[in-house]
Amino acid sequence: MTFKANDSLAEQIAQHLAERIIRAELRPGERIQEQKVTQALAVSRGSVREALLILERRHLVVILPRRGAQVSHITAHHVQSLCTLMAELYILLGNAVAERWQNAEDLAPFLMLQTRLETARERQDINAFVDDSFNVMRAAYPFANNPYLQETVENLQPAMSRQYCLALEQRKASMNEYLLLFTRLLEAVRARHFAGIRQVLTAYGQRSCEQVLAALEAA
Repeated sequence: MTFKANDSLAEQIAQHLAERIIRAELRPGERIQEQKVTQALAVSRGSVREALLILERRHLVVILPRRGAQVSHITAHHVQSLCTLMAELYILLGNAVAERWQNAEDLAPFLMLQTRLETARERQDINAFVDDSFNVMRAAYPFANNPYLQETVENLQPAMSRQYCLALEQRKASMNEYLLLFTRLLEAVRARHFAGIRQVLTAYGQRSCEQVLAALEAA
């Protein structure tokens, strides 16, 4: 693993472990042993411990007394709760873009991401599709200009990515549905149609919840 100077070491370790959890290389209930991570990445145990606390805050691990850290389980309640909350956060971001975009240049990043999502769908590249789905939110941050909203979304993003990956692994055709909803969302944002934004993103959250729950049952 190559570390970057602009992120803390603990944050980079957390990102590395998060990717393994999101991609199901580390399974629910599996222990994450500090010593093994320390040796595998050639980092200090203190940095690994801090990384695990970050992952606990992001709902990817639980840290149990005398048993250490283990990958968190995904339950139906967690899925429903997270999808409901994320839909409302998406609506805040969508409304912010609709309120503040002024010219075609402002919307260009979203159109570029739409093209990248289409390419990922054609390649059946789930990881790229999920990553760029969240890059859409990041493109909206400057319009919202709300550090608390941004921090909340970023902390919840790994747990949501994990759920998306689970759903898409079970049914890759779902990427077509997500792309259609994204196209409708862009149309509503361009038209500054706030009721339409809420309608699309509420449907997005509901559909995501249904697909993740179905994937859980099939697993």
